[in-house]
Amino acid sequence: MSARLQQHFQQLREELAADTPLDADDRAALLELMQEIDLKLAKELASDPDATLVDGVNLAVERFESQHPTLTGTLRNILQSLANMGI
Repeated sequence: MSARLQQHFQQLREELAADTPLDADDRAALLELMQEIDLKLAKELASDPDATLVDGVNLAVERFESQHPTLTGTLRNILQSLANMGI
């Protein structure tokens, strides 16, 4: 995982650890998305791009865009980092 992507993940973890007003389903969805990204990158799928990974992050951006702009910005940074890695 690139250093930049790790930085964005850490930022997202910090935002989730703070008292960000998310319901249990939203928080679970973000944590699941992070785990999915971690697993796929750990399996070195960066050499074989997986569209579902990016689709999942895009869906999260759409889901949180209006109510959680800070989280959305972090998710967009993650998307950019994935794009820079060729995913």
